[in-house]
Parts: sequence; structure tokens; C-alpha cells
Amino acid sequence: MNDASARNKPGGEIRNLQLKLPVFAILCALPLYGSMSLWLRGVSVIPLAAYGVVSLLAFLLYWSDKRRARADHWRTPENVLHAVELAGGWPGALLAQQLFRHKTRKVSFQLLFWMIVLLHQVFWIDQLFLGANLLALF
Repeated sequence: MNDASARNKPGGEIRNLQLKLPVFAILCALPLYGSMSLWLRGVSVIPLAAYGVVSLLAFLLYWSDKRRARADHWRTPENVLHAVELAGGWPGALLAQQLFRHKTRKVSFQLLFWMIVLLHQVFWIDQLFLGANLLALF
């Protein structure tokens, strides 16, 4: 199979799943633990709900964008995808990237995507282990 037909072939199978699944679980551990601890302490259910709902939205946006790319139609702007990721949809976006093989090769897109994931990790490290002091400096 040549490169062009491989690119146009529908996704559906995540490559290197045995490696990617534990990485995904590790990346989701802090946000899930932090969100659940806020909910269980009666502070707020919003972060937990937002990660779920916005991840589903991100997944659907990626799916739609991939379909539109194949059909050569109007595409979802990258800044919209990144805004949804920043709002908590990065887990759904990461799943969609791998499942649909979409937006995985564009370095500038991936760089910003992984900065967003890192920002979420730093936020939860600060909230859970540093007493929310790190981000107070900014």
C-alpha cells in the first residue's frame, strides 16, 4: 500500500496500543484524581463533568474534521480544536487523533497540543501537591 492510500484509509485501529494505552492512563490520572477529589469533598463536580463532556465534544470535532478533510469540505479551524482541548477536551482529542490518525503529523499543531496537555498536568500538580501556590505566582 502506498503512502497516499494509507493516508486515505479510514482509521479505527490504534497503532502501538500496548504502549499508548498506559501513557494515556498516566496522563489522565492527575486530572481524574484531582477532579474526583474536588467532587468527593463537595467543592465542585464541574471539573469532572467538564473533562467528560468537553472530551466528547473534542472527539466529535476531530471525527467531523477528518470526514470533512476526506471530502475536501470546510474544515474546523485549528484554534477551535485547541480551544476545546484547553477547556478540558484534550483526552478526547488525544483518543481521536490516534483512532482517526488525524492531526498527528503536523508538528506545529502537535507542539501546541502537547503544551496544552502539559498545562493541565502542571495545574493538577499545583492543585494537588503544591497547595495551589505555583500558579498564584502568575
